[in-house]
Amino acid sequence: MMPLPELFWNFLVLACVAVYVKAEVFTSMAHLEATLYAERDIGLTLRKHVQKERERLNKLEKLAGDYEQHSRKALADPNYYLGNPVNAFLLIKRFTLDWDKEVLPILGNNSWQDLNEELQYARQDLPNYEDLSGAATALMRLQDTYHLDTTQIAHGNLGGVSSSTLSVDECFLLGRLSYNDKDLYHTILWMQEALDIDRAAPYNPGNRTAVERKEILDYLSYALAVQGYTKHALVLTKELLAIDPSHERASNNKRYFEDTLRKQGVSITDYHERPSIKRQVDEYRESQEFQTYEAMCRGEGKQKVKDADKLRCRYIHNNDPTLLLQPVKEEQMSFDPWLVIYHDVLSDREMNDIKLLATPKLNRATVQNSKTGELETANYRISKSAWLKATDHPTVAKINDRIEAVTKLELDTAEELQIANYGMGGHYEPHFDFARKEEKDAFKSLGTGNRIATFLIYMSDVEAGGATVFPYIGLKLHPKKGAAAFWYNLYKSGDGIYNTRHAACPVLVGVKWVANKWIHERGQEFRRPCSISPDE
Repeated sequence: MMPLPELFWNFLVLACVAVYVKAEVFTSMAHLEATLYAERDIGLTLRKHVQKERERLNKLEKLAGDYEQHSRKALADPNYYLGNPVNAFLLIKRFTLDWDKEVLPILGNNSWQDLNEELQYARQDLPNYEDLSGAATALMRLQDTYHLDTTQIAHGNLGGVSSSTLSVDECFLLGRLSYNDKDLYHTILWMQEALDIDRAAPYNPGNRTAVERKEILDYLSYALAVQGYTKHALVLTKELLAIDPSHERASNNKRYFEDTLRKQGVSITDYHERPSIKRQVDEYRESQEFQTYEAMCRGEGKQKVKDADKLRCRYIHNNDPTLLLQPVKEEQMSFDPWLVIYHDVLSDREMNDIKLLATPKLNRATVQNSKTGELETANYRISKSAWLKATDHPTVAKINDRIEAVTKLELDTAEELQIANYGMGGHYEPHFDFARKEEKDAFKSLGTGNRIATFLIYMSDVEAGGATVFPYIGLKLHPKKGAAAFWYNLYKSGDGIYNTRHAACPVLVGVKWVANKWIHERGQEFRRPCSISPDE
């Protein structure tokens, strides 16, 4: 009999076959688009060298054609292509795992040194294994949030949107990446899918997948056993032994599983159906707030905004000279808290300017540490962001002036314009924009007080997902290019408006660009005077 801890260490050896680092940097769509251009250039480089040594380059020539065809198709509409997280995952995979297995062996000959150097130069800014792991994590997040069926994803159906299909090897890879991340729930889902596809495929010795069925069974049976599905683990272990009777670990596991079931009084010979796998989550993800957030992202239920029948649309100019000839279209979305949408506040040219300025500066988005006041990355906020000053470009200054005219608030003490690009599964879980009373040092370094208001500009449409949801008021805002949401975070007394707590749903398909302007208390003394009324 093999105790479970020893079983764990045996399987840990499997994980060491290929080491993947838990990704903390999630590739933005803006940066990933450059991968397609690099892919195109690599294809052209390979094509030139194929002409020199055609007999030895049959495989490489085929690869070059694949790169050219793939990049040509994707670059016809990069945002549409990269907005699909399965396509982005496979793009990263081809320059990590596939590269090591298919390209490097061909380049090993010294006569290919020049080609190797050219390709390495082209690859210097391409995705790495950390990005591959991050892409897999993003897919799992989308799967959980939007209740996507594993089989449907593998067969090219991403929540109703057509995408690339996944092979046995690719499903196995997703399962193994989950395993390396100690995520046994998704290990089971994707290893089972790999097994189902492998079983359904007709046997052809000349066209086998890289992964053997016994590897899939090895991972899957272990993950099931650890999650408590011992009987099903035993069934799969027996299948593994039928393939490889000399598999020592499987033999030991079989005895262990049988002994465990006997002690539990469970028959080891009765007919057994595949169990329904339940996801185990932490306490917060079981909370009402998080469940409401995810349900709203999926579009379940109806919006329940208070007094929705009284909400109106209007044109405003605030007697500001810049708005008199072209008033802003204001749509009321909520009275409590007061929240409005301003339509067409930015032009396409302005948004393109901002994206071009921000792209070279994009870094992993940060949040303010409530204790230290320092900016740091967090797993509950996944996007890439950049900060733009008014002095960076006339367009930035122009946008700041327009925000001031629309909101009637002083912007001299506001934070710089933050540009965020949400890529694969990019999201921001429920949060406040303002600092609560116990978070005394949150904005201490700025010296401008708390965040009194938020002006959130959507700079792209999103095909699926990516909505902004307010769980406590039942409001869901779908990104609309050129529109901006505006709300106050603080009452006039300076107390926080707690039902402004909001979240950014994961981007399912598409690319999401937003610009945030966080406006602070200092300088608003005459523009939004204080009040002792708690609800004003």
